[in-house]
Amino acid sequence: MQDNTKLWCALIPCSGTETWAVPQNCLAEIVTLHTDAEQPPEEIIWRDRAVPVLDMGSEDGSAWQQPSRDAGLVAVFLGLKGEGCEYWGVAIRGQGLKVAPLVAEEVEEVTEGVQDYATAAFMFNGVLCQVPDLDSFQKKVAVKQMVA
Repeated sequence: MQDNTKLWCALIPCSGTETWAVPQNCLAEIVTLHTDAEQPPEEIIWRDRAVPVLDMGSEDGSAWQQPSRDAGLVAVFLGLKGEGCEYWGVAIRGQGLKVAPLVAEEVEEVTEGVQDYATAAFMFNGVLCQVPDLDSFQKKVAVKQMVA
């Protein structure tokens, strides 16, 4: 009997060169912001809550706003209790946002070129996907909020 277990993963392009791979249950929602602004806001109001937004791709020139739709996307993450913020977001830049089933035969582990913030990385369909340390990002966002 073959083990065809699939792990469903959200693949989130955060810049022109970085795609995050996160379990679906870490995401609260993908929010569409109708705007003509070329850069994402530092904060969005989502379900009557202020949600801080990280922007990983502002320096590489990858597009956030989609001119054909007059909109930009933000992935809202569920925060851990007691870590300073209930929810936080990441600006989605570029193409390739999707939810995909990861099967072991289609994934190749990568150890070079991995960002410091990543706990793991792999190639999937020709894309380098990095598994971010979401807890660390939440703490950074919480500290940034307290300073502001």
